Amino acid sequence: MKVKEIFKQLIVEFQSRKLPEIIDRNIEIPLNTNKIISVIGVRRSGKTFILFQTIKRLVKQQKIPIERIVYINFEDERLEITREELNQLIEAYKEIYPDISLDKVYFFFDEVQNIEGWEKFIRRVYDNYTKNIFITGSNSKLLSSEIATSLRGRNISITVYPLTFKEFLNFKNFKVKKTDIYNTEKRAKIKSLFVEYMEFGGFPEVVFLEDKNLKIKVLQEYFEVMLYRDVIERYQIKNLLVLKYFIKRVVEDVGKPLSINNIYNELKSQGYRTARDSLYQYLEILETIFFSIVIKKYTKSVLKSELSQKKVYLIDNGFLNALSFSFKEKKGILLENLLLKEFKALNKEVFYFKEKRECDFIVVENEKILPVQVTFSIADKKTKKREIEGLVEALKYFDLNEGLILTFDEKDELEVDSYKIKIIPAYEYLL
Repeated sequence: MKVKEIFKQLIVEFQSRKLPEIIDRNIEIPLNTNKIISVIGVRRSGKTFILFQTIKRLVKQQKIPIERIVYINFEDERLEITREELNQLIEAYKEIYPDISLDKVYFFFDEVQNIEGWEKFIRRVYDNYTKNIFITGSNSKLLSSEIATSLRGRNISITVYPLTFKEFLNFKNFKVKKTDIYNTEKRAKIKSLFVEYMEFGGFPEVVFLEDKNLKIKVLQEYFEVMLYRDVIERYQIKNLLVLKYFIKRVVEDVGKPLSINNIYNELKSQGYRTARDSLYQYLEILETIFFSIVIKKYTKSVLKSELSQKKVYLIDNGFLNALSFSFKEKKGILLENLLLKEFKALNKEVFYFKEKRECDFIVVENEKILPVQVTFSIADKKTKKREIEGLVEALKYFDLNEGLILTFDEKDELEVDSYKIKIIPAYEYLL
């Protein structure tokens, strides 16, 4: 079938079928901005459903006829096309709807980065036809670098993460009021759901699965697709043994400063040949495909911050349990990884702090700084002393009066050396 006919088929198919039932996320895509909206994030995080959510708003609230909406999924196996053939989409639409002006049409391009050179086509559509363009992609570097060079200020980028805890509860059809924290029965249910969220994460499909083994299997399949399609195929990685060993070490060292030199020396001692630069490239790729989140050490020197060891976390707790058996007992790391992802999903900047002692997170939002320690429990006196000392050192460094310790289920308020320290259960803080 000719490319133009395939596009006609895809346009009409989408407009003819009923949109799937959608549970709204706490993400609202801006409309009518005269900017290209790029929705980026890890595979299976719900980017497509964010587009569908936006299309429903257009149809129901803005009263836009469905004929003025074009949705194309570039992962459709029928679309084995080149950049030159993309323009046939415009021709296909004009032949179906000759009386509709293209500047009134809303274009939604899902996983558009699968077409090499896509950005020139998007720019042509933007410059010549319509400003109503929405695109998604699972590779931040491809989208951001190509947008930056080719689309020059025409773009607003929105990152979609797996579900936050609030969204997770909504997907579980559990409605929460502020007072529920003080209701013994409701609090117990919230804690139970928080444990599930901490163990299996917030990928929307996984949330609806009841069987724990099936959850793990689905998460492992997500990882395999990311590894082979997004890393090995896209970046033409040849040294698979080294790549897999590197990923294994990243997973094992979640929440710790990652030493590329140590990993390089380990590989060398085992007879594997690779270059340090390749390992740095692997780290960058894992962040680019949204498998991992890298945070820097907070220092007043930008150069020192860049050169310091980074801490690496995973985009979702489900990957921690699906890729390593060791995390079942490491509840403190699970809690820390979960909170880092929550902070990032709420568009906060996050660093770690370390001078004589360490503070897990320095959370920055609108120039406000909040030092945060994360520990599963502070019942142990040594743990409590360590967490407080690290937090107080950070408070002194930033000249702040108040810090936060997030736990699984302990609550208290302390005053140490005139510094206020709030201890709050993580699930309560996230609500």
